[in-house]
Amino acid sequence: MWFRGASRREALRLGLRGWVRNRDDGTVEIVAEGPAGPVAEFMRWCHHGPAGAQVTEVRARAEPADDTLADFRIRS
Repeated sequence: MWFRGASRREALRLGLRGWVRNRDDGTVEIVAEGPAGPVAEFMRWCHHGPAGAQVTEVRARAEPADDTLADFRIRS
């Protein structure tokens, strides 16, 4: 399974809101928000991703919540 679809499935399983997209440089960008515990679990998942993924680096930063996010989507 591709990374964006797998990350969306994992985020929805955890009850998170946000989005995921591929960037022009080949990296994946994810914005996820929700309760601290599920966000931390999602971050741990991001370090390995789905089967077959090759994750080499994960960078994270805290940002103010975006109250316009209603679910977790794949952006193009």
